[in-house]
Amino acid sequence: MLPPARRGRRLALPALLSLLTCSLAFALVSEDVKKEARQSKNLEKSDISKKNDIDLKEIVFVIQSQSNSFHVKKAEQLKQSILKQSADLTQEMPTVLLLHQLAQQEGAWTILPLLPHFSVTYSRNSSWIFFCEEDTRIQIVQLLETLRRYDPSKEWFLGKALHDEESTIIHHYAFSENPTVFKYPDLAAGWALSIPLVNKLTKRLKSESLKSDFTIDLKHEIALYIWDGGDGLPLTPVPEFCTDIVGSSCATSFQSSLPLCGNPVKKEDIFVAVKTCKKFHGDRIPIVKQTWAGQAGHLEYYSDYADNSIPTVDLGIPNTDRGHCGKTFAILERFLNHSHDKIPWLVIVDDDTLISISRLRHLLSCYDTREPVFLGERYGYGLGTGGYSYVTGGGGMVFSKEAIRRLLASKCRCYSNDAPDDMVLGMCFSGLGIPVTHSPLFHQIPEVIDCISGVIRGSEVQAY
Repeated sequence: MLPPARRGRRLALPALLSLLTCSLAFALVSEDVKKEARQSKNLEKSDISKKNDIDLKEIVFVIQSQSNSFHVKKAEQLKQSILKQSADLTQEMPTVLLLHQLAQQEGAWTILPLLPHFSVTYSRNSSWIFFCEEDTRIQIVQLLETLRRYDPSKEWFLGKALHDEESTIIHHYAFSENPTVFKYPDLAAGWALSIPLVNKLTKRLKSESLKSDFTIDLKHEIALYIWDGGDGLPLTPVPEFCTDIVGSSCATSFQSSLPLCGNPVKKEDIFVAVKTCKKFHGDRIPIVKQTWAGQAGHLEYYSDYADNSIPTVDLGIPNTDRGHCGKTFAILERFLNHSHDKIPWLVIVDDDTLISISRLRHLLSCYDTREPVFLGERYGYGLGTGGYSYVTGGGGMVFSKEAIRRLLASKCRCYSNDAPDDMVLGMCFSGLGIPVTHSPLFHQIPEVIDCISGVIRGSEVQAY
């Protein structure tokens, strides 16, 4: 006779077999239910796609291009990629537009002034206006599948959603109680407006002019305008609009890196001018010297006081608490007329600007010194009412010698020594027909973007 414990196990065996049989049956049924759910979901997606079936010819691609030759080349490469993918699908070709060719008006890069043109020209035969940057990579098949999920007869504002983690000065401390509630698109991932929304925004633009004096962060300001204080449309997040490639479902991607254009510019071909004043000689200049100044081939510190221990150059311009226009134009005159004939590039920075000279040398290798290049982080002033673009000075301003020649040959000058130098330069170059060339590698107030969550974190360090 078996011991009690062993006898108990033998008696439980039929029950155990019954339990295992039930568990297996349940697992099979559960898997069938999951399979049916997946099939149902796929059929639902398929039904939506069929209902919202669109052809490539119904998408207008707008590449946010610039007129500088380097940027035109990149935009043309993206255009050809879109057209080649479209041809491989044997569909009728879509319309692909380069933004800098659409209008000569100064504020075309801010997009909103062009919406009436898109409404008049494309609303009859198109469903979507898709915007992208020149470095955005687009997978046409995935993009079509993505857009087919959204009814083009309705108003849609689609994009990869970003939000602020904390209220920031560049967004005028909007939504300060909870900055995370407001979503705005990462333009590098691409973003789309349905034609009904374009038409609605056009009516609003015709009835009331754009109110913003300054254009600082375009992606945030576009989203604010479309949201219209809660009376308009919020951004609809689209996971297929990507920056980093996180899966095969991505319709777009974007690589944020230095462009590769051959050998970097020699450090001797860049002259760096640091604007300072006597009160900052003791605290800011030592930091410049300890961090990046040693990487520069040519560098001078321009001040209101000659200090041989640094040394500084006294330009004879009194220090001002703001603006510094007189000092900046004196630097331009000195660069052009005093012993710098063979140096093709001038960089003007503040004494609290941080620079990677090595990265700057790689970047400048992409630009032609024979062209009038005015390069940096682009802001705008009064663009809705005939204003101008300018390079914000805190992130550094880069000039080709040809740009400086044309500027100083004109009669455009500071209206006072304490006028805002960056804005006066923007006004002057605009009058000369020399556009600002924008680079995302320059930062007045850097943003740290969490690529996974889309969180924007501000920083008080000025750098590029």
